[in-house]
Amino acid sequence: MAQKRGLLLVMTGASGVGKGTIRQELEKIEDYHYSISWTTRESRPGEEHGVHYFFKTRDEFESEIHSGLGFLEHAEFVGNYYGTPRAAVEEQLQMGRNVLLEIEVQGAMQVKQAMPEAILIFIMPPSLTELKNRLVGRATESLEKIEKRLAKARSEILMAHEFKYCVLNDDVSRAVEDIRAIIRAERLSALRLTEEELEVIVQQ
Repeated sequence: MAQKRGLLLVMTGASGVGKGTIRQELEKIEDYHYSISWTTRESRPGEEHGVHYFFKTRDEFESEIHSGLGFLEHAEFVGNYYGTPRAAVEEQLQMGRNVLLEIEVQGAMQVKQAMPEAILIFIMPPSLTELKNRLVGRATESLEKIEKRLAKARSEILMAHEFKYCVLNDDVSRAVEDIRAIIRAERLSALRLTEEELEVIVQQ
């Protein structure tokens, strides 16, 4: 029987909503390929090149954009580029492995257009006030940049209906279990049944 294509999971939400924390907890209990994005932003304390992001110069990133080959999606957010390499994602999906993208909302919309099979999951903060507290507590950016992120977050939250699922992150463990439930449900989707699988069943 042919290998069934893996699930493409796209997790997105406002900056500071906890996407990275959820992913780290999820990878302890779910087997999937995490697609590492390119970015032109500066690395934060504790981040490693090739582990958290591939940190690139603006010239390197724009060269890849113009080649027309390198990205499944790319976006510019608060003055920095972010992008998902196309080849590695396709390779893993073809092997039957689930792939998780943790990307910005603008990029997620591009993936939705490019790959309708993608399962888009929006991570929702309990409130904008709580989101601001998280960003301030992170202490990695100026208050001016945080205010820009909050303005962007408000518009992104109002786009939540564009996504297939919405997961509230007021408790990380509960958010992780919600995403695991989504994965289980999608694996059981009748749309993933192949003609070959149905023929095997009716012939037995």
